Formats: sequence, C-alpha cells, structure tokens
Amino acid sequence: MTPDYDQLINEIYTELKDAPDEGMVADYIPDLASIDRSKFGICLTTLDGAQNKIGDADEKFSIQSVSKVLSLALVFSQLGNKVWERVDVEPSGNGFNSIIQLEYENGFPRNPFINAGAIVIADMLVSLHEDPKTVFLEYIRGLCGNPDIQYNEKVALSEKSVGYGNYSLAYMIKSKGNLVNDVEEVLDFYFWQCSVEMTCAELAQTFLNFCETNVPFGHGNYMLTASQSRRMNALMLTCGFYDESGEFAFEVGLPGKSGVGGAIVALNPLKYCVSVWSPPLNKKGNSYKGMQALEMLTTKLGRSIF
Repeated sequence: MTPDYDQLINEIYTELKDAPDEGMVADYIPDLASIDRSKFGICLTTLDGAQNKIGDADEKFSIQSVSKVLSLALVFSQLGNKVWERVDVEPSGNGFNSIIQLEYENGFPRNPFINAGAIVIADMLVSLHEDPKTVFLEYIRGLCGNPDIQYNEKVALSEKSVGYGNYSLAYMIKSKGNLVNDVEEVLDFYFWQCSVEMTCAELAQTFLNFCETNVPFGHGNYMLTASQSRRMNALMLTCGFYDESGEFAFEVGLPGKSGVGGAIVALNPLKYCVSVWSPPLNKKGNSYKGMQALEMLTTKLGRSIF
C-alpha cells in the first residue's frame, strides 16, 4: 500500500513550523546572515513523479554543500575510479573544515563531502574543463530538467570575501602535491559551485536521479553507471552530514546531504526523494528542523533503507 505522503508532509510541517528552534543561521558567510530564519519548506517527490510540498518549498536558496554530491557525480562520470586516487571514501569524524586532519593525512581528504575533499574535486573539474562553471551549471540543469537554475553571484562573492579557512585548506593540499591548478582558480569555482540556487522542489527532482540505482543516469556526455550511482548513495549515507553522519544514519536511515544554507536532501532508493529547507543550523552545521523533519518522516513511515 502506497503511503499518503501528502498527509505525512503536512503533519510534519504543522508540528515543526512553530516549534522552538535552537539553531543558528550560518552568519560567518555575510550574505547568509540575513536569511529569514523562519523559512521552512518540505518537498517529497516519488519515483513515479508525484510531488508533495508545503511551506517555502518553491523559494530559492543557495544549496551550499549539497552541491558537493553533484560536482562529485560529474567528475565520477568522467574519471571513474581514478577519483579515489586523490580523495578517500571514509567518514571524517571531524568538522567539515578541519585542517588538522588534512595535515595529519598528508593532504589526502577523508571524503569528497568535507571542504578539503570538495576542493580536490573542484580541482579535477578545473583540469577537465576550460569553463567548469558553465559545464557544472548545465549538468545540474539537465539533471533537474530546468534551464533556469542559476548561480547567485552575491552569495559566491560573499563566501569568497571570508573564505580564509578554505584558502588554508587549499594551500595545505597544494603543499602536499594534491592540487594541480592555481589555488585562486580552484576556489573561485568552488565558491560559485556552492552558490547555486535551487528550491526544495528542484532539489528533490534533481536527486530523484540518484533514487534509480538500477539504471544509468546523467546529462549529455556525463553518465553514471548503476554501480556508480549505488556508490554515490553509500557515500551520502556514511559521509553526507559531516561528523553527524553516523547520527543521521542511526536516526533517519537514508542517504543524503546537507548544506549550511539550511538545506537537506535525502532519498530512499527506488521510492522517493525528499528535501527540507530551514536555515538555522545545529552545532554540527546541519539544519536543526531539517534533521527533525526527516527523523519524523522515517519514523512515521516505519521505513528507511534498513
């Protein structure tokens, strides 16, 4: 029997909309500091295309680190397993911007979803493409089926203006011989990558591709095999939520990815994809209400991937 997803989404939204929120907006990025902390949207899209959404599910926001899944998918489709010669697939157990771990491990990032790993992935894209910004944006548009998805220049420049930690990571990686291109060029792409604007509905539609783990998917020349898609899901489950990934797997039990803009996207392979947006973050850098919403979803359904 197919669950009544619309009713479930409405119940979760109603219960959490005005609930106490202990999270903090990511004010270390100037342009994110001004976001209305009361924004809250949910969208669940099933594999057959049925869309269930509520709240601010059609409002644009910068997807931030959720973009790391998409940049990895693009590189993985081109380089295959060569990707893993420069970045690992292990949970970090540390903050997403830890430079201590990076130095200890000789410039070889633990996984592609922490900042250091995503910077290495960005370096690969800069090497592969003369205009990686255009290629990346067209790739996302293709996955989503929406030609109107754009970068937010204001957000990208805001991140760049205070990106000292990411510069430190990049120069550390460069000093260890794991960054090929100029640091400025790589980080310019990285900051723009994180500034991509989407809605909950667009995110759910884009990541619905990862739900179909039994078929290849992609856009244009950039196709992931079914095997690669399953590995992407495994990485999202084990590494998608920084050093709260174990907690998310334990409480929610779905592959997914979060971003400091307040977005979370998660999926149940061959069933549905769900995205939540609520800007205030918990101490681990994940959306406070978003984590609650997804835990409530799998609890109410009585189903996760396990």
